Amino acid sequence: SIRLQLCRCALLFTAALVVVGPRAMASPPRTFHRRPLPAPAVAFSSPEGKRLFAEALDRGTLGCFFRLIEQFHTQGEPAFCGLGSLAMVLNALGVDPKRVWKGPWRWFSEQLLDCCEPLERVQERGITFSKVACLARCNGAHVEAHRADEAESDRGATLEAFRKAVRRTCESEAEEENFQVMIVSYSRKALGQTGDGHYSPLGGYHAETDQVLILDVARFKYPPHWVPLTTLWS
Repeated sequence: SIRLQLCRCALLFTAALVVVGPRAMASPPRTFHRRPLPAPAVAFSSPEGKRLFAEALDRGTLGCFFRLIEQFHTQGEPAFCGLGSLAMVLNALGVDPKRVWKGPWRWFSEQLLDCCEPLERVQERGITFSKVACLARCNGAHVEAHRADEAESDRGATLEAFRKAVRRTCESEAEEENFQVMIVSYSRKALGQTGDGHYSPLGGYHAETDQVLILDVARFKYPPHWVPLTTLWS
């Protein structure tokens, strides 16, 4: 038939093009599926991580863990660690956003956290420590903010003050009206991890080994993990 002949001609023509001039194929973009968790971090689900969790639970230094784990959130964009941490914490604290999330529901999502910095800018550049504190305050949370590099002028920014604050937040019980949580801003480089500036909430403290449990909101990269408090401070 004419149709069959046309098809054959098209096939021959296509084959001729492939032989005469093969098209250069573009290299596929480099992608990743998670990262190996380097020492000194201890994965939450590892045998050692489970032991640390069980001992911390027995000693009462996981008071903030359960309300946080109910709201554990993976940041929605690579640069949304600050927004993802804050949405998780505000929901764990039971703060009413006074705005609709979807349908009839009032609930914190990263998209609602836009009162201090445009979301487009955060998606491109991330967000500063002061802007995270600003977002928490303007969305109804009481905030104490301390920077480790201001220890000389801020008594609440020393290593010992940091350890006391960790113990205070991790020993608080979920049913207490003054329930507190802590978000830490730190450099991944100090922990031997890839990347640099990052935010995540703390979910617990192991006093005997002086380690904290980081509930890493970049779950596509690293799982929750225990790290030495002093290393995190550095």
